[in-house]
Formats: sequence, structure tokens, C-alpha cells
Amino acid sequence: MRERLGRVRRQELAEATLLTLKEVGFRATTVARVSSRAGLSHGLVHHYFKTKSEMIEAAIRLASTRISQELVALLAEASSPRERLNAVIEANFAPGIYGTRITHAWMSFGAEALANERFARILRVIYRRMRSNLRHGLRGLVPADDIEAVATGISLMIDGAWMRCALDPDGFDRDQALKQIHDYVAGRLAPGVPAPRGDPAIGDARYVER
Repeated sequence: MRERLGRVRRQELAEATLLTLKEVGFRATTVARVSSRAGLSHGLVHHYFKTKSEMIEAAIRLASTRISQELVALLAEASSPRERLNAVIEANFAPGIYGTRITHAWMSFGAEALANERFARILRVIYRRMRSNLRHGLRGLVPADDIEAVATGISLMIDGAWMRCALDPDGFDRDQALKQIHDYVAGRLAPGVPAPRGDPAIGDARYVER
């Protein structure tokens, strides 16, 4: 019972940390702000997370989980290889995750990873998973010899969109990012690969901001 309560508390605090990151950004996210949002005492928060770094780590893991959940939901709707590839791409722009505050927190997390091996290990796992999903999604859509290069190109564009969103004060919205990536993909597909449902220029209508 105590172990289960501990998992619930950690989940609640990870959620509170993620919401705080979205509201005030990386630097202004503190144990005091998170404890206030979660409705828990400062001391109880420290019982589960000894440092701000541990809270941020939990929030990043939660964001990664949300992206994975978005991917599962989108794959369930996909009915062709092209739509499955688009699902892998769109999942990285999950509503509620892709936005200025979270992308800025992600960049800060990446900077901290230079000196924090735990952070660095999480990033390596996340990037390996994304590249693996992209390579799998590209099978049958591009020549086998091009899969690695195209997967790298897509992942770099996703990273670039997240960085642009974090740094551009006017924002780099989800529609813009997806349009650029879909245009790149369309130019690298093997001849004869059909467009997904909806507008062939941008893909399925599901890719409109929700």
C-alpha cells in the first residue's frame, strides 16, 4: 500500500512539475512552486525528490511518455505505411507538449545533460527510440539504402523545430513545423508512394492544431 501511494505521489509531482515548466519555464520552476501546485508540503516533496534535478527528470520522463501515448493513439488510426510514418512524426508534436515553455525546458535539460550523466542517459534513450521508430516507419517508403539518411534528416528537422519554438518569441507553431517536415518527406519518398488521406501537401487533416 505504501509503495503504491509512493508511485501515485511521484506521478502527481511529475505532473505538477511538467505543468509548472509549461507555466514559468525551467529556471523559475522550483520545489516551492511545484509543492504549491501539487498541494503538498515542501517537506513531503523532498521526501520523494531530493533535488530540483530529480523533479525535472521525472517531468521529462512524463513528457516522453505522453509522446509515446500520442504515437500509440495515432498509429491506431493509421491505415497505410505513409500514415504510420506521419504518426511517428506528429507524435513528437503532441498537443500539450509542443510549445514554447516545454521546448525551452527541453533545451535547458539538454544543456544540463552535458554535466549530468542521468540526464544524458535519458536523452540517449529518447533519441534512440525516435530514430528506431522513424527507421521502421520508412520501410517500404524509401529505398533501403536511404532509410538511415532520411531518418536522420527527419530527426534533425524535429530537433530544429523544437529549438525554433523555444527561441522564437513569436513561436514556431505545430502547423508550420509539420508542413516543413511533410514537404521534406514527400521529396524523399520512392516514386509511386501515395499521399496520405486529406490534403496531399500537408498530409492527413488530423495534423491541424488541436
